[in-house]
Amino acid sequence: MSAGECSTAAAADQPTAREQVAALRSRGRRRLRLVVAGLAVLVLALMAVRVLLGAYTVTIPDFFRILGGEQIPGATYIVMQSKLPRAVGAALAGAAFGASGSLFRRTLRNPLASPDLIGISAGASAGAVVAMTVLGWRGPGMAIGALIGGLGVAGIVLAFARSGGARGSGGATTAMGSEKVIVAGIALSSLAMVIVSQIVLSLEKGDLQSVSVWTSGSLSTANWTRITWLAIALVILLPLGLAIHQALAPADLGADFAHGLGARPERTGFLALVVGALLASAATAAFGPLAFVALLSTPLARGLTGGRPSLPVAALVGAAIVVAADFLGTEAIPGVRLPTGILTGAAGAPLMLWLLIRSKSKV
Repeated sequence: MSAGECSTAAAADQPTAREQVAALRSRGRRRLRLVVAGLAVLVLALMAVRVLLGAYTVTIPDFFRILGGEQIPGATYIVMQSKLPRAVGAALAGAAFGASGSLFRRTLRNPLASPDLIGISAGASAGAVVAMTVLGWRGPGMAIGALIGGLGVAGIVLAFARSGGARGSGGATTAMGSEKVIVAGIALSSLAMVIVSQIVLSLEKGDLQSVSVWTSGSLSTANWTRITWLAIALVILLPLGLAIHQALAPADLGADFAHGLGARPERTGFLALVVGALLASAATAAFGPLAFVALLSTPLARGLTGGRPSLPVAALVGAAIVVAADFLGTEAIPGVRLPTGILTGAAGAPLMLWLLIRSKSKV
């Protein structure tokens, strides 16, 4: 065989560019499936730890008997009215914040983009506090106030993004990714917290305790009514958010390329922020502002997927963070019960500083 024939045969044995791309995509999908499955198992395991262990332990046989309707004195009440609602509520709230953070991050293309820094969580807190103290709303009324406050702040930020950003090939997506939007969100967040602080100073002792616990972000108020409403919101919003998140993929390669493929990054980005705001507001309305869960979830999810953005992974990471934080806050230190939001805030603050330093070093 001549040298030319040998080189031709060797070239024929080499995979084509299309085959190499297909192989990379297959490996990426396989890794993504493994990560999702692993995180789902982790969340279920953490929920089991939250329900079965702690100051009051429950055996696995007793747990299933309780689920089957058997009344075990003491254990049935603790499991069905405290432990299980907290575990389920923590998983749902964490998933909502994680998915919200993923939508904000992919749309704004800024590692600091999250409902916390955009002001949505603070707006929801202000709305709930105003509803309780000024309007006298309690229970579901506070949740409605939180939704109004969170969506109000989101509307202002979105209006700022659409009217004050750069136009051109990137449309509103370019504007939404600008640092001006982040700064506007921080300003609105500060304003909302000032409102909360001023109201807190004028409260009576009983109302002060209720407001303080709620604004810290706590699962102590978890009950099946709140869980049901949050679950309904997630059933509607998560599939919608997943579809929008996937539709944003062409914009990852640039607005011009996305328009060339027939995508509409401006409209899709706007819808992503609306759905992200609804997710964050719904979770905040249920259990208060769980600080930095959205900020924590997105970089951890991207690390697990090798940099590939994935809304399901971010949602599962958020669920795992909140369930673990709730267990540690109530069981780690005997006799001390810390609001879940205190622990997530303590974990998120160093990450935010690291992201700031990292982004500054790239300038």
